[in-house]
Amino acid sequence: MSWLSEFAKGVWRENPVFVLLLGLCPTLAVTTGIGDAFGMGVAVTFVLVCSNLIISLGRNYIPPGVRISCYIVIITTFVTVVRLAMAAYTPALKESLGIFLPLIAVNCIIFARAEAFASRSGPWVSVADGLGMGVGATLALCVMAAIREILGTGSFAGIPLAEGLEPYTQKIFIIAPGGFLTIALLLAFLAWVGRVRKAANRRCAGPK
Repeated sequence: MSWLSEFAKGVWRENPVFVLLLGLCPTLAVTTGIGDAFGMGVAVTFVLVCSNLIISLGRNYIPPGVRISCYIVIITTFVTVVRLAMAAYTPALKESLGIFLPLIAVNCIIFARAEAFASRSGPWVSVADGLGMGVGATLALCVMAAIREILGTGSFAGIPLAEGLEPYTQKIFIIAPGGFLTIALLLAFLAWVGRVRKAANRRCAGPK
């Protein structure tokens, strides 16, 4: 099993947000600005990698009947590490992410990888899987945040793109309905790209 293939699948083929549709609640909540989206993505990646590693190392020692409880303890430990680190070094980001930072402990992306992959695979492959899923989630969050911030405020990472854009911005993109609209359009676009690629592959293959 290739580490590179396990990493790559989380970035594109099994992207946790755009393909598996996991963790949509924090995705919609924190993507009003690129800074918050990137910060959440880094936090999720850290927890994914560390929890995957520990769960994989202990997979033969965790009794099946208490595995979920053990996963919760492991994941919550790393979430606490992230919260303390943010409180010490990036308090503004911690405050901005609010309740969604501790809720990483129950994020479906992390539990899905713990149950479906880390508990059944070796440690280094599990690390590659966690890193790929984390990077994929971070990219998805940042793409959504960039679209919403540019269209909703006329800025990127808090920096105005040009003067006089305020009358042309659409404030709906920085509130809840804008999050649903953005992800719906992105999913529709990705589905269209998938169909175009399949059609191109069929044409290249030619008649049998």
